[in-house]
This record gives sequence, structure tokens and C-alpha cells, in this order.
Amino acid sequence: MTEWFERWFGEEYLRLYPHRDEDDAERAVSLVDRVATLDGARVLDLACGPGRHAVRLAQRGADVLGLDLSMPLLIRARHGAPPVGKLVRGDMRFLPICDATFDLVVNLFTSFGYFADDAEHHQVMRSVATVLRPGGRLFMDYLNAEAVRSTLVPHEEKVIGSRRVAIERSLVDDGKYVVKQMHLVDEDETFLERVRLFTADDLTAMMEAAGMRVVERFGSYAGDELAADTPRTILVAQRP
Repeated sequence: MTEWFERWFGEEYLRLYPHRDEDDAERAVSLVDRVATLDGARVLDLACGPGRHAVRLAQRGADVLGLDLSMPLLIRARHGAPPVGKLVRGDMRFLPICDATFDLVVNLFTSFGYFADDAEHHQVMRSVATVLRPGGRLFMDYLNAEAVRSTLVPHEEKVIGSRRVAIERSLVDDGKYVVKQMHLVDEDETFLERVRLFTADDLTAMMEAAGMRVVERFGSYAGDELAADTPRTILVAQRP
């Protein structure tokens, strides 16, 4: 069966999210630069999408490889301005990369939590730990599950370009997942996103089970302390 993320992250995704914030990308990478040495580092941008973070990492001197499952997003990254130099299509659960290759793995803008079985999320963490060199770090930028649950907007309508979009959000499976449905009103077409609401403690436990140790926690790209109402859950873990 085709997973939702295999269908969603394509041309329609790019058309419905034309506003992805370049300033946010810059702030995220600036925080990465605070907690890891980028100049000369080998960096994996895991689920790199169209490459807005990868280009900024490279501008800071990193040797960046962008990996994503979506061919349309990789094509966008390849032909961006500037383009991402090194790209590979792959599944984050089974990384096509040699062991102990990278100084840093970044996983940004909630590019995790997509799978129906938590065993697959654990597999991602094990794969990340395997491709990190000893002393290497994982920088994970995730949604704040507590904030999502407390501020969920069940329904809204927007005009994106010339298209009317009705957005429905709900918590399912006893609040374990947040589901977002985007309905193109005039085209009678619907797209779905389904993301696991992992807390910081959940993510920490997964990282530790994979053999990594969390060394930093933040709640925003500004480096604020993680709290129930901060916009992000940002964890930095290190492989021994």
C-alpha cells in the first residue's frame, strides 16, 4: 500500500506551500551553526526537500548531501538558485550510506513522524546513529506536540494563488497523531498529512535506544528553552 507521504510530497505540495519561509530556514541553520562546527564538516540533510536548508549549510562551509524520497522535491533542489550540489533519492529508514560517514545529520522542519508503526521511527534513529562518525551529532527540529494539541485550529479556509483550500485538522488514535486534510474546493481533491505527536521525552528515548545521547534542547530557532508553549522541539544528540 502506498503511504500518504509517498503521494503528497510532489508537484501539488510545491504548489500548495509556495510560501515556505526562507527566513525560518536561515534561523534554523543559524542555530545549527551555534551547536555544531559546519565549516569543513560532512553533513547529511535528511529529508532535504527542495533544499532550502542544504544550500545554507553549504554556504557556511559544510560538505552537504541532501537525501529525500521525493523525486519532484529533489529536482527542485537540483535546479534551485543556488542548487544543491549533492543529492540522492533514498528512504530514511534504510539509508544508502556507509557507516560512520557524517559529522552531522540534520532533520529539519518536522521531516519525521510519518510512519504508522513506531518501530519504523526507531529504525530511522538507528540508521542515523550508524551513519554518524563517533562524536557526530544529530540536530532534529520537530513540532512541539504539547503546543499542537493545545492550539489546534480544527478548520480554516485560505486562498493559495488562485485556489480555494479548506483545511481540516484533528487528533486521532487517542491524540497520538495529528491529521491535516487539505481540500481543493473547486477541484474536489483532497490531500492528507499524518504526523506522530512525539514529545521531547519520546524523541529522547528513541535517540538513547539508538545509542545516542541528547546534549541540547531548544524550543525555538532563537535558542529559547524548551517549554510546553514554545513553537518547536529541537534536540541535539551525540553519538559516543
